[in-house]
Amino acid sequence: MAHPSQLGFQDAASPIMEELLHFHDHALMIVFLISTLVLYIIVAMVTTKLTNKFILDSQEIEIIWTLLPAIILILIALPSLRILYLMDEINDPHLTIKAMGHQWYWSYEYTDYEDLGFDSYMIPTQDLTPGQFRLLETDHRMVIPVESPIRVLVSAEDVLHSWAVPSLGVKMDAVPGRLNQTAFITSRPGVFYGQCSEICGANHSFMPIVVEAVPLEYFENWSFLMLQDA
Repeated sequence: MAHPSQLGFQDAASPIMEELLHFHDHALMIVFLISTLVLYIIVAMVTTKLTNKFILDSQEIEIIWTLLPAIILILIALPSLRILYLMDEINDPHLTIKAMGHQWYWSYEYTDYEDLGFDSYMIPTQDLTPGQFRLLETDHRMVIPVESPIRVLVSAEDVLHSWAVPSLGVKMDAVPGRLNQTAFITSRPGVFYGQCSEICGANHSFMPIVVEAVPLEYFENWSFLMLQDA
């Protein structure tokens, strides 16, 4: 999860997020090189004492400043399109979960089970136990098996919300009357935090998301206990 004074992204917990981090570094290096070149040209133009009043045109310069931006855009666009299609690809998910946004909490329904669903509310600050995070902990976590393809169907009951978990590289708008879907695979066990990322009213800041990735046998035990309590 994020920590104070953090400048970069959270550690990747899914293959998609790893790809996004690599693309970020790739694009940032291109931006750094362009900025260095522009700064050098500015400094050279300001400090030079050489002038030529008789240059009317230059085919070579025009070719360079036409082709160079085109090549740079291609170098950015191709990896971006690759990741875009990877994010849209959903192959035989092992588990489907429906996440519904409400003012101001999330509800989850495991559609592969007959009666497995619950509401997820933020734990108030005064009820937190040592080691829990303020404004991020919920009374019920979305538990999933690790290293399994998960499909999440996202919608909303009242106003616009957005279901986002940064370390998983997932952000999907929750729109009333519309069912959006996203997919991810957790590459390691852990607890991953997110928050509603669409302003949805007075308590927008108080509807966190907690995803807990556990080994398959632990997930089976958890689902069995949840079905018994239902």
